[in-house]
This record gives sequence, C-alpha cells and structure tokens, in this order.
Amino acid sequence: MRNTIWNSITTIILITLLTGCKVKSETIQVGVEQSGQALSMKIGQTLEVRLPSNPSTGYGWGVEQVDPSVLKQQGEVEYEPMAAQATPLVGQGGWETFRFEAVGTGETTLELVYSRPWEDTPPESTYALQVTVE
Repeated sequence: MRNTIWNSITTIILITLLTGCKVKSETIQVGVEQSGQALSMKIGQTLEVRLPSNPSTGYGWGVEQVDPSVLKQQGEVEYEPMAAQATPLVGQGGWETFRFEAVGTGETTLELVYSRPWEDTPPESTYALQVTVE
C-alpha cells in the first residue's frame, strides 16, 4: 500500500514538472504591415521578420537596435528570391528573413534598417517593433 502511494505521488510530481517545464515554441511571423506596432511574446517563442529586399542594388536589411538579453538573433539572415525558380533572375527582388528567440523577460525595440552599409547616408527604410517578453 505504501509503495502504491509513493508511486502515485512520484507520478503526479513528474507529470507536474514535465508539463510545467514545457516551453511553447511557436513562431510569430511579422512583415512590413506590423512596423511601428507593439508585440507580446513568451520566453522560448521565435519572432520571424520577413521583409522585401533586393540585394542586387546593394541594399540589405541590418539590425540597428535590439536588446540581446530579451531577443537573441538566431543564425544569419536568409534571402529568398521572389519567384520560386531554380535559377534566380538577375536584378530580381525577394525577401530577407530574420529570426529572434525570446530569451529573457523585458522590453526592447527591434529596429532594422534597409541601407547600403558602405554609404554614409540615412537608411532607405526603417522597420521597428516594440517587443515585450513575458
């Protein structure tokens, strides 16, 4: 009888711990339309920012501002041509995708700029989100 009670208690504790430690790892996708808005996330979620780009012009998106203790960039920026062709057309635009993981609670402004890195001029475009991680 005593072993049965201990087994039941142990099972309940393990289930509670396992379900309580489960991190919701969903991806939140945003684009140009969300620029200037506020967004709430939970630790462990991924923020995917997909913006139009045309690297053949020398322009590209870059991270201008973010608090890495709240949002940490995951990997390098990925480029995807606009048309799903085996060989991208010269001069054709597409999308750049950034991924950030919510790693700590707090607030941060995520600001991306579209510019030519070698030019000392204001960016062609700016993208910003106010992100709160709970």
